[in-house]
Amino acid sequence: MAIDTRPIDQLLSELRSASALTSGKSAGSEAPAGGPDFAEVLKSTIDQVNAAQVDARKMAEDFSSGQSDVNLQDVMINLQKASLSFQQMVQVRNKLVSAYHDIMNIQV
Repeated sequence: MAIDTRPIDQLLSELRSASALTSGKSAGSEAPAGGPDFAEVLKSTIDQVNAAQVDARKMAEDFSSGQSDVNLQDVMINLQKASLSFQQMVQVRNKLVSAYHDIMNIQV
């Protein structure tokens, strides 16, 4: 099973377009009509990462309690998916913080 990275890819494309706008590469000063709101995309991505972690933790608890419908392979895969999605979110956060610091250090 592949990890759904569409929300993170969408977030990165929005960051790239915002970077292009601030560097003057685009003539328009408004966001495209009908485009997703940055805060909504960020919140939904964080919610998805949280849901993956909660599901993985619940599955691990079910396995440790001895439920017969949960096997070790599924538990380990879900734990790794949750870990990877969290690591991706941390990297996006690091890029956002770095971009914020860069913007704050611009001499006007």
